Amino acid sequence: MVKSSMRLGDIAAELGAQLRGEPDIEITGLATLQAATPGQIAFLANPSYARHLADTRASAVIISPSVADKFTGAAVLMDNPYFGYATLSHRFDPAPVAAAGIHPSAVVSASARIPDSASIGPQAVIEDDVVIGEGVVVGAGSVIGARCQLGDYSLLRPRVTFAHDVVIGRRCHILSGAVLGSDGFGFANEKGAWHRIAQIGRVILGDDVEVGANTTIDRGALDDTVIGNGVKLDNLVQIAHNVNIGDHCAMAGMVGIAGSTRIGSHCVFGGASVVSGHLTLTDQVHLTGMTMVTGDITEPGVYSSGTGADTNRQWRKNAVRFRQLDSLARRIKELEKKLEG
Repeated sequence: MVKSSMRLGDIAAELGAQLRGEPDIEITGLATLQAATPGQIAFLANPSYARHLADTRASAVIISPSVADKFTGAAVLMDNPYFGYATLSHRFDPAPVAAAGIHPSAVVSASARIPDSASIGPQAVIEDDVVIGEGVVVGAGSVIGARCQLGDYSLLRPRVTFAHDVVIGRRCHILSGAVLGSDGFGFANEKGAWHRIAQIGRVILGDDVEVGANTTIDRGALDDTVIGNGVKLDNLVQIAHNVNIGDHCAMAGMVGIAGSTRIGSHCVFGGASVVSGHLTLTDQVHLTGMTMVTGDITEPGVYSSGTGADTNRQWRKNAVRFRQLDSLARRIKELEKKLEG
């Protein structure tokens, strides 16, 4: 529920945090330390911004107890201020709340099961045998294919497309332009010509999954494509057919996962990272931006590939040396053998 204002004491109680200051201070919004004005609450998550504490005009700050002595004003003390900000942000979110009911312009199959608490937006299409949970919102122009199942309180922004037999859990958030259940890239070659393979698996999402704008998740060829609980996918992510992603992974924009790859839980992939097909990555793998994975990863940790930007002149020199690495390695081995002899 959106609040126009909240008492600081109520904010601390809701966050399970310690309050330092007057509980009756009225908070009317959120802002950064630099931009906050009286009546707003700010937060300090990155210690490098602590220098702004002295000048902030915020009425209160969400801050860690470890740095609380650097701020003399009213404060909400908690170990993870960023989580506190994330939780509180929903209280001041100005996004319109969809009214329950089916818009007159929506096209809804007679066999679809839609509770009174759900909201079906203008020009949405709900096909045969779709099952929609309590409090679900289907945004304007979205298409929900035959036999899809949408868990309670999930939110689909405008122009989301579900092909047939997509199953999503509770409280999922699917942003505009996302396509779930599209055909995977499956073709058989016969005498130089490509022949399409029917993709007969499903897409299954767990609870609390977020799918970014214009992200695509392909249906399985035979087995299902499965996205675990709490997974967060940024905009423009591509998940190919038969991929299995474990719980609570996060993938930044432009990540691409090729077909039949299995990814463990609590993995984090930086932007534009790519993973080749038919691989297995264990839990707790962190890929930095633009990493290319071409083999299994069996040990948790941080992995990188590629080189950072440089002047074109220096990059061209390095590119030549890269091509010489194999011959240089052979020469070094020969020299080592001579020295050993």
